[in-house]
Amino acid sequence: MKNVFFMCFLFLSIIVKAHTDPVTNADNRGSITGTVLDAKLKQPLPYVNVIIKNSKNETITGGITLDDGTFSVDKVTEGDVVVSIQYIGYKTYTKNVTIGKGNYKVKLGNIYLEEEAESLDAVTVIAETSTIQQKVDRKVITIGKDLAATGTASQLMVGIPSVNVDAQTGEISMRGNQNVRVMVDGKLSNIPTAQLLKQIPSTAIKSIELITNPSAKYNPEGMSGIINIVLHKNTMVGFNGNFNVGLSHEIEAKFNSSLNMNYRNGKFNAYGSYSNNISKNRNRGFVNRPENNSEQIFRFLDKRDNHQFKVGLDFYLNDKNTISVFTNQNLSENSTIGSTKAIFNDNMAFNQNQIFTNTGDNTSQQYNFDYKLEFAKEGENIELEVDHNIYEGENPVFFDQIEGPLRDYTDFNETDRERTTINLDYVNPLSDNAKLEVGLQARLFNTEIRYASTGDSFTEAGTLEPTPSTDFDYSRDIYSAYVNFNKKIDKWTYQVGLRAESVNVETLALQENVTTNVVTELPFDNDYIQVYPSLFITYTPSEKNSYQFSYSRRVDRPGIGQVNPIKEWSTPLISSFGNQDLVPQFTNSVEVNYTRNLKDRKGSITAGVFYRAISDEINRALFIDRSDVTSGRVILTHDNFDNTSAYGFELSTNYRPTKWWFINGSFDLYSQTQKGIAENIRDGVLIEDATVADIETNTTEVDNVAWNFRMFNNFSVSKKLTFTAFGFYRGKNKNLQFDVKPMYFINLGMRYSFLENNRATFAFNLNDVFDTQRFGFNGRRPFVQNGEFNWESNTWNVSLNYRFGGGKYRAKSRKRRDNDEKSGGGGFL
Repeated sequence: MKNVFFMCFLFLSIIVKAHTDPVTNADNRGSITGTVLDAKLKQPLPYVNVIIKNSKNETITGGITLDDGTFSVDKVTEGDVVVSIQYIGYKTYTKNVTIGKGNYKVKLGNIYLEEEAESLDAVTVIAETSTIQQKVDRKVITIGKDLAATGTASQLMVGIPSVNVDAQTGEISMRGNQNVRVMVDGKLSNIPTAQLLKQIPSTAIKSIELITNPSAKYNPEGMSGIINIVLHKNTMVGFNGNFNVGLSHEIEAKFNSSLNMNYRNGKFNAYGSYSNNISKNRNRGFVNRPENNSEQIFRFLDKRDNHQFKVGLDFYLNDKNTISVFTNQNLSENSTIGSTKAIFNDNMAFNQNQIFTNTGDNTSQQYNFDYKLEFAKEGENIELEVDHNIYEGENPVFFDQIEGPLRDYTDFNETDRERTTINLDYVNPLSDNAKLEVGLQARLFNTEIRYASTGDSFTEAGTLEPTPSTDFDYSRDIYSAYVNFNKKIDKWTYQVGLRAESVNVETLALQENVTTNVVTELPFDNDYIQVYPSLFITYTPSEKNSYQFSYSRRVDRPGIGQVNPIKEWSTPLISSFGNQDLVPQFTNSVEVNYTRNLKDRKGSITAGVFYRAISDEINRALFIDRSDVTSGRVILTHDNFDNTSAYGFELSTNYRPTKWWFINGSFDLYSQTQKGIAENIRDGVLIEDATVADIETNTTEVDNVAWNFRMFNNFSVSKKLTFTAFGFYRGKNKNLQFDVKPMYFINLGMRYSFLENNRATFAFNLNDVFDTQRFGFNGRRPFVQNGEFNWESNTWNVSLNYRFGGGKYRAKSRKRRDNDEKSGGGGFL
């Protein structure tokens, strides 16, 4: 930690000492500066449009005001110009100015805007329909009212291009790969992703950013890229807020609600929020093995009770210095009651029937400090951020053996996790068309998992022994530095960057035999230094056409679940373990995108292709349990494999055929050669007669081509009433274990806004109207099998959203780490 703070202090000292006043232009063009304030409250107004027009009323340049209300428009052509200052809810201010000899630097001083007689009082302005925009390094899906009423973030993600959510586990993937980082407002959370997505109300989400090829400024983890959830912010002067409540039902009830409040006055901005997710969810399925005439039947009931609180404060020391702090506190009580039966019709002696109860209580805490210094030069700033996360969880699993050879037993799991991230970033706009960004970062991560069991395990000789207790300690410290340079030349824009990282990984598993008290140490260390270059080029020949090319190198470091040698989960015939010896996989990724804006502003079309070269691929390994060959028990784990590749094509569009009909559609196709270990029994040998000698171990290669099609329709009956229809189809695809059958469903909904200024919105949705959403498969490895899983997808949902308050001024913004856009202080997470 001393080294980290020394690096930050040294970096800050060098920048501040080297800083000089901005250089003025030497040509005959001038500049116009000023400060925009509210006429009544004398408060600064940020994000106000400043438009400079010539004598023919043609716009020649412009800008926007900063958080302190100041603006500076440079390189204004000589002659008579008109300064027009426009802001929603205020009267437009205009002033005639002459740029010329002796008057190249025009200082307008304080400009006071007066309110309109009827001004907007909404806390958050939400677009009517969702839109998709391709930016230089990300695809931004702005969430309109059509998608916002879907329930939770997990349900909303189903309609997002290139993204899939496993309805059973809640795990998220992008472009067919689960190695993806999920952030909220540019920050990682210690809350498990599946749990996090189910407790964020969809109405709280402003946009979803798909960063499939991140620049050097971003952390390089996540082979598929980064999904950043951007939340709405209550950042107005005075008291404002938003309340949402929702209820879903098919077999069991699912309830979520949220309250978001903000108060801004003078130099302080205080905000707080609360959200919850209280639900029961049923899941059922079966797996058949025709070769031994057996069937496995699964029944699950998940119960979730999650509560999250956030409070924060922004303190504006002066126009140039801001300090911000906030904390998140999350409390969760989750449980699963499951029944698994294994029926062997030809040999009833192998039958098994097990009931398990999994109770998980966890708490997650986040503490964040941010200091930002604005220099005299517009856009130049330095920012220090410290973010600390704590996670504590207990997860005992109680197994009751109704039938079969195993006895009743209990698995006890405890997890303690801490992560500290320290960022120091410096931004310098070298000119109107060039920008330099440099920064340092330290990420310190530690997890300790303690496991004990009252059950027994089989040895390779087939005898029962007490399950060893295990203490697994995993530490990973990463120190990195990056530089990004961005420049615009006429119709071209390019950005080049480089990130260097030093990584230290230390793991130690201590396994204790509870009978002999002998402790076995299983250490693993991995230290390495890597560089991650990135390049982005954009060509915009006209307003209608835009081309983007990007390249980046990325890394997918093994997650805790992939390296943890402790049993992750178990059924009578399947157990899953991590592999402590996994090493990272690296990816070189190339993308090309094209965006076409349709005439008459009816929409846009974006098409793109990508290619990835992957080394040391991490994938599944399926082994037959040597201690229980005759019943066909399977061990799942992970391993590193040889180099492979992936490629794909994506197409998305926004189109408005008529004033009352809006279409948002997407198609994505991806192909990847997957490699893994999948064992099987030699041909001609029956499972009940098989021995260890009859097991074949092969590295299996599967060429998988998968595609998805989504279409969202929004029909506006009036300004208050709209109807929606969403259709989804996923084609058949393959993985190492299964051939997955196609899946499709249709959702219908309506939305009605009422009260003054449409402050309240009522929504009703029918999901999976024809009850077709299910996971079906045919398996070949390690045994021939087929099956299907179904869950509560055929649900109805009602929700009510109400906005209150009447402020009109944004609070001081602060930069979101891993995202170079701005955000205010308030929010849900």
